[in-house]
Amino acid sequence: MKKHLYTLGMAAAFLSACSTSQTPATSGSDAVSTAAKAVGAIAADPTKYANTITAADLEKHLRILASDSLEGRETGRRGQKMAADYISKHFRANGLMGPVKTGSNPYYQTFDLEESSWGEGYMTVAGKKYTMGKDFFVLGASPFQAEETAQVVFAGYGIEDPAYSDYTNLDVTGKVVVVLAGEPKKADGTYLLSGTDKMGTWSQDPRTKAAAATKKGAKAVLLVTGSTDEEFQKMTGRYANALTRPSIGFGATATQPRAALMMVSPTMASALLNTKAANLTAYGASVAKAGKPVASTFKPATGVKVKTERKRQPLPTENVLGYLEGSDLKDELIVISSHYDHEGIKDGVVYNGANDDGSGTVAVMELAQAFAEAKKAGAGPRRSILFLTVTAEEKGLLGSEYYTMNPVFPLANTVANLNIDMIGRNDKQHEGKPDYIYVIGSDKLSSELHAISENANKTYSNLELDYTFNDPNDPNRFYYRSDHYNFAKNGIPIAFYFNGVHDDYHQPTDDVDKINFPSAEKVSRLVFHTAWDLANRTERIKVDSNKK
Repeated sequence: MKKHLYTLGMAAAFLSACSTSQTPATSGSDAVSTAAKAVGAIAADPTKYANTITAADLEKHLRILASDSLEGRETGRRGQKMAADYISKHFRANGLMGPVKTGSNPYYQTFDLEESSWGEGYMTVAGKKYTMGKDFFVLGASPFQAEETAQVVFAGYGIEDPAYSDYTNLDVTGKVVVVLAGEPKKADGTYLLSGTDKMGTWSQDPRTKAAAATKKGAKAVLLVTGSTDEEFQKMTGRYANALTRPSIGFGATATQPRAALMMVSPTMASALLNTKAANLTAYGASVAKAGKPVASTFKPATGVKVKTERKRQPLPTENVLGYLEGSDLKDELIVISSHYDHEGIKDGVVYNGANDDGSGTVAVMELAQAFAEAKKAGAGPRRSILFLTVTAEEKGLLGSEYYTMNPVFPLANTVANLNIDMIGRNDKQHEGKPDYIYVIGSDKLSSELHAISENANKTYSNLELDYTFNDPNDPNRFYYRSDHYNFAKNGIPIAFYFNGVHDDYHQPTDDVDKINFPSAEKVSRLVFHTAWDLANRTERIKVDSNKK
């Protein structure tokens, strides 16, 4: 009772202040109207709208999106197009706007990916031929369509940071850069950059090194993987299995070249640098002793030949966007996201992806409907909300990467991203205890977002918020493995909601009948209440930290 009286009192005070103030832009009845809309959201009971998110509606949508008729929703295929159509029609039916100004469908952000498969691939070093798929693997695109002579340079750990740079006085323009995996440590075993036992993005995400090399003009980055060839084989086994299958990604262009990223064995790296594998380990020890980058004595091989033939064709796809305009703070934006693609059909078997991420997608659809209902009742959000279902997550977070590279709304105006991926199932750690959710990343960039999430749960949901996977040293690296990461790396606070993996993960047995819809309902309502707070508070949340 005290809580509701306090809220209504604040709302009345706010309305009084707004109606008596005069500004050149808004006065009289217009000012009262704008203020009234803001107060509508502040004074309204969000539970009324959260309760429109129901297990029955989640199931209704998922039985369509995860049916065999949608053929596993693989990026660029017919089933993915059918899913996009279903989601966009849901947004339209609930009064959300399609915010995309180009193309024939304002709910679609269309773009071309590139489908490709490997042809011949090798490197020749000092007369010895190293084979793609055995001695090295290419992650993503590669510019060496025909055989080329490559100039090789060594760049330590491949780090470019204000506190530590391997590129000082090193020209890598147009060259192939060999770098060590991970990041340097001090003699006491702590990481040199952080000063603690916590590894950073340079260790967690090899794309960070590729991005740094790209900025320096490198043509390719060769990441020395494993301390022995046996370890290299174990670490790259999944790439060997995928080598014969077509893959999907962004193609390199003249205006936006990307340094190729390759994982190479210690033996091959040693040949490229004219040294022994033991000396690569010794280099790391010398950095630990010096506490800073050191010059190497390696004299890279000359006359290296590279060919990584790739057969390519464009693959059109689309993100699906539903936009709900806010009231007095409408220029600021909350993004609620999921990915709606999955694995498609393999060997004639449909991979329906009910949990991954049909569950998150139907949650976003229900959240969109709940906020739309609030707006129809005069309690719409103060900030605008973008309901973003992205394609090609399974291909490397490509749909969300495309959005953040080509945002429909300025990233500077994007307050936060709440991302939902795989809810409504239990992992082994929570068998028999379904009322939980892993929350990842809520404290990485904003302490306020973390506090809002905690308060929303305490006030409305009472789920167990499990932060196991928020640990930067967790080997699963889930913080880097779903679409929120593309917002986080652009400095936008995120929270990732995830119930963990299970035996049906990326298997054809990930079916609707295994989803616990009451559990998915509770998590979806938690996301709603968190989004409600973010969208209606007066002050935008602060970005006050930068945790890894």
